[in-house]
Amino acid sequence: MQFYIDPYFPDGINAVGDAGMAGFEEKRPLYLSASKKFLGHYREEIRRLHENGASGTEVTHLICDMSDELVNKLFHCIVEDIDGSRTLMEHITLVAVGGYGRGELNPFSDIDIMFLHDGALPKQSVEDVAQKLLYFLWDMRLDVGYSVRVISDCVEMAAADATVKTALMDARFMTGSRPLFDALYKVIFTQILPKSSDKFIKEKMADMKVRREKYGSTVYLLEPNLKEGEGGLRDLQTAMWVARVKYKFTNPKELIIKGVLNEEELQSYHDALDYLWRIRNELHYFNGRKNDQLTFDAQVHLAGFFGYRDRGRALAVEDFMRDYYRQANRVEHFASSLVSRCIWRDEGAMRILGYFVRRPVGDGCFVLKGELIIPDETVVEKNPTVLMRVFELAQKHGVSLNVRVKGLIRRSLHLINDKFRRNREVNQSFMNILRAPRDVTETLRRMHHVEFLNRFIPELEHIYCKVQHDIYHIYTVDIHTLFAVEEAERMLNNEPGGTLAFPCEVAAQIGKRELLILAVLFHDIGKGEGGGHAEKGAAMIPTIARRMGLSREDSERLAFLVRQHLLFAHIAQRRDLHDERMVVQFARQMETSENLKMLYLLTVADVRAVGSDVWTTWKALLFQELYEKAFSVLERGEFHLEASSERVKAVIRKVAETLEDEFPATLVRDELKAMPVRLLLSNDQLLIADHARLLMGLEESDLLMRIVHQQESGYSEFTICALDMPGLFSRITGVMAANGVNILGAQINTSRNGKVLDILQVNSPQGFVITDEARWQKVQEDMRRVLHGKVDVAELVEKRQRPSLLTARPAPRFPTRVEFDNEVSEDYTVIDIYTHDKVGLLYLITSTLTHLGLYIGVSKISTKVDQVADVFYVRDIFGHKIIDEGKLAEIRNRLCTTIDEWV
Repeated sequence: MQFYIDPYFPDGINAVGDAGMAGFEEKRPLYLSASKKFLGHYREEIRRLHENGASGTEVTHLICDMSDELVNKLFHCIVEDIDGSRTLMEHITLVAVGGYGRGELNPFSDIDIMFLHDGALPKQSVEDVAQKLLYFLWDMRLDVGYSVRVISDCVEMAAADATVKTALMDARFMTGSRPLFDALYKVIFTQILPKSSDKFIKEKMADMKVRREKYGSTVYLLEPNLKEGEGGLRDLQTAMWVARVKYKFTNPKELIIKGVLNEEELQSYHDALDYLWRIRNELHYFNGRKNDQLTFDAQVHLAGFFGYRDRGRALAVEDFMRDYYRQANRVEHFASSLVSRCIWRDEGAMRILGYFVRRPVGDGCFVLKGELIIPDETVVEKNPTVLMRVFELAQKHGVSLNVRVKGLIRRSLHLINDKFRRNREVNQSFMNILRAPRDVTETLRRMHHVEFLNRFIPELEHIYCKVQHDIYHIYTVDIHTLFAVEEAERMLNNEPGGTLAFPCEVAAQIGKRELLILAVLFHDIGKGEGGGHAEKGAAMIPTIARRMGLSREDSERLAFLVRQHLLFAHIAQRRDLHDERMVVQFARQMETSENLKMLYLLTVADVRAVGSDVWTTWKALLFQELYEKAFSVLERGEFHLEASSERVKAVIRKVAETLEDEFPATLVRDELKAMPVRLLLSNDQLLIADHARLLMGLEESDLLMRIVHQQESGYSEFTICALDMPGLFSRITGVMAANGVNILGAQINTSRNGKVLDILQVNSPQGFVITDEARWQKVQEDMRRVLHGKVDVAELVEKRQRPSLLTARPAPRFPTRVEFDNEVSEDYTVIDIYTHDKVGLLYLITSTLTHLGLYIGVSKISTKVDQVADVFYVRDIFGHKIIDEGKLAEIRNRLCTTIDEWV
């Protein structure tokens, strides 16, 4: 495309010495109008080309050419209006720097310009030209950065600031004095680039480290930054900057001549740039501004724009992001490979020196300067088993893989066939890696990074770069899996950290650590196959186990762990752990204590790997409680419960003895007989005695409350004792919501004498124990006013506005889901509600259940970022489970409608 700006600038407005117009300021409105028309026309033309499939490279270069045409024209007009003799042009040069200098502009990229002058003119004259041009461009809403310098400034500032050095590396002549620019260019290559090149490379490596800490140290973040994130544009730019400092080239093709890159590698560099630019162009157009974050909503749009379509259960956006991650992985490999070559380039001396200092470690591998190297690369072709041994040896000697070894592995992936996968020596080596006392996860990460792991275990290809389009998983499935392996390794190596002390104890008791690692590695393997991933994953295990030579017992245990990997968390977080029948049923499913131990550890690893905020002290306590109760059943081998009536009588007798000095015996026995059976059978006698004291205290007061802080456990226990009334629990949850108190769980105990004892586990929305006494006084005061009918709880909830800790961001939306379980409990219908969190949600649900004539016995609340899974054990007004299909449908419809319409 050719850009013609002159037709937009009528002859009269840029005629030198035009008598009709005194100067630039008078002509400015005409310049502005002409420039806007020019930009408007060609921007639209370029966007049309982009939408019709123009490459990223073509569009970025066209935007750059268009910007050149405009900036140069305005610069000339300004200079001519200021200086009719044009002598200014002999002393000043307009230089594009940074991305603009490289000719890489996306639709809303910054334009960086340097006004270079030779010092012969007063600096103010140059500043005057610069200011006129800049204010003009700013008025056109262009993001322009600028500097006014002489060549000596450039040398001085580049020495002090690596950012200036990189900007100058990309300097490009625009207009003005060509000899002056040529002088700058010569200085760049003779003084600026050679100066402190090693220091510059170190600074760029440090910058990269800082950048990854800020934007994510993995390619596989679910909302990656296209420019600054790992595998993004900045990685490619950094690699080229480092190479340019090292090899002083003007065109990347020179790297082929110098033997640094081959033609295929250079082409992959250009292809990667083109791919990222095309995405960035559309990202800018979609947002209408400069933006490099691939947010969820942007991903959905981009997938559609690039022609991806939903395929059954596989979403278009997941396929698009999978391709993006693959490309980002290749970018990261290219960038790190090129940088490593620049750092390790002094090969003449190195080879001679290396021969004497390298240490042989077997199979043609050597250790040199903390890296594993393979001097004779033909050993891999002759004996492919070396491909697995490389990883085992690096792990054993605590060294990393040299970049050339990584490249060799990538080039040799075709050697990994079925024969290789069944090879006994290969599988023995793999098991050695998994049994090792250190660096198991690090070794698996290396295998994953060079795409060796998927080739060796092809079933893992299903989850490679697999996106989980929700707000609480922040990594792709494969990376989540590796984080889970890391968590398992921490427990196996006894690295206690607060809530990990108990899991570490359990981990020390398991028989085969490699089996646990395999279970974690394979737990989500069925996710790439659509719904029901646990069953689908388990179905893959026998084939994998046969290839690896596992025993039948190990194969069956592995399949069991993959099949049941969701069960432990589901029971612990969403079922009543005081229900002994349910615990016994769960223990039966475990079959052996070894299965229970491994499933517990797998679940802890899985939950902790989702994200740092997902594993809490509360969850740790729930998991430990379920483990200990199930373990006790398995160790006793008692799968049949003692008749509850006999146990209840025994508990009442012992508790009555405890309280005989405080209350009349008849009063105590009557109170205990009225208490719910599950309360008597699921707590120790001292606690039951405490509950009885509270309940008997209602003879003197109609409302009693108590708060006990459990600092180590991260919550407070709020106990409220009152006379029963319709919707009591709903009112309690409303008061808590109105005061910003987060409810983790609740046990609702209604005695036969009309008294209620509700026990709530609570903390702050941020997960801290609330210790502010004034706040608790306010909660208690509001509770009294609500329960005594002096204030409407709905009004309190409406006044409450949740403070936003994070700016709201679009997230994938899922419809509210309501499910019923009439099997797990003998006495209650269990309602599972899955929806998006919102202020007062628990109050909304409980008040709806009350209006439906349901009594709540147990409530468990589980929140992941903005999604909740609330569980309610309910009965009807006659104390029966709800089994009528019509009534269940009514409950589901009412809950879904109420929740979805709540603002």
